[in-house]
Amino acid sequence: MRYIRYAFLAALAVVLVTVAIANRDVVTLNLLPAELATLSGVTLSVSLPLFVVIFGAIIAGLLIGFVWEWMREYKHRSAASTHKREKEKLAREVSKLKTDKAKNEGDEVLALLEN
Repeated sequence: MRYIRYAFLAALAVVLVTVAIANRDVVTLNLLPAELATLSGVTLSVSLPLFVVIFGAIIAGLLIGFVWEWMREYKHRSAASTHKREKEKLAREVSKLKTDKAKNEGDEVLALLEN
């Protein structure tokens, strides 16, 4: 399985390098469309190679997806931690009840074995 993973990573690296070499022309990214830029007076733009824009968009999409999924799963994590606290509370209560029952019966050996 390790070799398959290495082969996949090597193939992915070849594809990414090929895309980078094929798209190394410089493009200009504008913050706003030309009409809005002249209206607002903000003409922020940057010139980057196209592959940087492509890879940046992929990384931004992944980060947005991870954050979205983390926020979506909040209710499941919250419910799991609540159930865990309840389970631990009930386990402590059962242990206390077993100890109290053994003490009331007066058999110290059984009390030790149950703990």
